[in-house]
Amino acid sequence: MSDSDGIRFLEGGTVTSPRGFVAGATYAGIKTYAEDKLDLGLLMSQYPCSVAAVFTTNRLKSASVILCRERVAKGRVRALVVNSGIANTCVGEQGYKDAQETTALAAKHLDLDPEEVAICSTGVIGVELPMALIRAGIPKIELSPRGGHDLARAILTTDTRPKEAAVSFRQGSRTVNIGGIVKGAGMIHPNMATMLSFITTDAEMEQGLLQRALKEAVDQSFNMVSVDGDTSPNDTVLLFANGAAGAGPIMAGTPEYSKFLEALTALTVHLAKEIARDGEGAHRLLEVVVEGAVTLEEARMAARTIVSSNLVKAAVYGADPNWGRVVTALGRSGAEMDADRIDLYINDVCILYQGTPIPFHKDAVVAIMRGPQVSFRVCLNLGQARATAWGCDLSEDYVTINSAYTT
Repeated sequence: MSDSDGIRFLEGGTVTSPRGFVAGATYAGIKTYAEDKLDLGLLMSQYPCSVAAVFTTNRLKSASVILCRERVAKGRVRALVVNSGIANTCVGEQGYKDAQETTALAAKHLDLDPEEVAICSTGVIGVELPMALIRAGIPKIELSPRGGHDLARAILTTDTRPKEAAVSFRQGSRTVNIGGIVKGAGMIHPNMATMLSFITTDAEMEQGLLQRALKEAVDQSFNMVSVDGDTSPNDTVLLFANGAAGAGPIMAGTPEYSKFLEALTALTVHLAKEIARDGEGAHRLLEVVVEGAVTLEEARMAARTIVSSNLVKAAVYGADPNWGRVVTALGRSGAEMDADRIDLYINDVCILYQGTPIPFHKDAVVAIMRGPQVSFRVCLNLGQARATAWGCDLSEDYVTINSAYTT
């Protein structure tokens, strides 16, 4: 599909849709066995590349995050090894040693230097990586340009499905692609990014500008998602750019940079919404739009507060148009507001106008809220800033999933 600005979503798109990227995965035995399950994967650029990254702001950090951040800072990374099932967190010095060994094993398999390999882990906290399984598993991974689909499956934990996409746009006479995968269904809150996301592009861009683009896109997408208010010690987003499209370097302040940022944001917003849609125990996607805020920061703050409110999420699960919960969450968000100027819409049905309730047919709104997506649009009528956040409803299934996560 495409939009009016020439950004096109690619059918079957994934992290290896951009030129010069290969990936693969295997079942190493880290997770409990099931048919077609994968838990160990590799991603590599066939050419040297720039890499940008955003990491968790949780003060508790996985050893894999610590090593990954060090490698990215050195500017040589062009490959990634990732495991699911075990977070490599809170295991002492051994966690860092295991992360080092895992990247060395991957580097040997890929014929790279260990400094060129980053690492990510996700899963249960407080368990050491099973290095015997990893040593046996990495040599079994076969990389290919179609391997992104397997990699998308290999990073899943409580997710119900893979989340992957790719977009393309024109840069001069050449087509540039951006592809990505993401995992995350629980322990998701807008305090950096998401659980794990790996993004690739065959555009050419120096590392500093690539970092700027990633941060701008993340602030509009992954940082606007909340499932349950918790932030993982493993959260990582990596963006690789290898220039294989041959379109020439993208420079700051140019139309080409604006188009790249627009395409990157379109991709990350799509992936962010997939996280929310697949939230643990979720039945409905929740979208909150805040308009007319004094500043962008306040618009984002208000939208995030509403979308992460357990009372709002429970009302969405019950298809209950209890709009008082929305304005109450707004009131504690810290955003400037005037109760006598607020407009509120539920799926485009006006519920509140200039602070005054509007009579509505409750059964009709309940029926609307029983659909796959519920939208709240709040107009503060104080300024020009606008922001959108995504989340999901809160069901009994969420409690069930998380009450037996390790048992």
